[in-house]
Amino acid sequence: QVQLVESGGGSVQAGGSLRLSCAASGRTFSNYNMGWFRQAPGNEREFVAGITWSGRITYYTDSVKGRFTISRDNAKSTVYLQMNSLTPEDTAVYYCAQGKAQHPIATMWHEYDYWGQGTQVTVSS
Repeated sequence: QVQLVESGGGSVQAGGSLRLSCAASGRTFSNYNMGWFRQAPGNEREFVAGITWSGRITYYTDSVKGRFTISRDNAKSTVYLQMNSLTPEDTAVYYCAQGKAQHPIATMWHEYDYWGQGTQVTVSS
């Protein structure tokens, strides 16, 4: 049974930083791509960042390029999202997801098989 457990969310002022973690279990982590999505109230779930199974290739939505960094540690079965220069527009529930090893990296939520429970990120102005 695959489980994804996010941590690291919280409240921060604009301009601050947070680092999200997602620990995976249940199948061989290094065989799968990982992604981060977010969903703000009233909005659809949107792709934020993705990383291939090896960690060599990453992809970001335009609004976070240069501010967010996705990385993974296959030895720890964990994916990270370092978020810098946060703005109130980044406020959302952030979800990690696991999907098929592929390139280009999938950006649609339905292309991912398993999801974490989500962690709240709140950025105040």
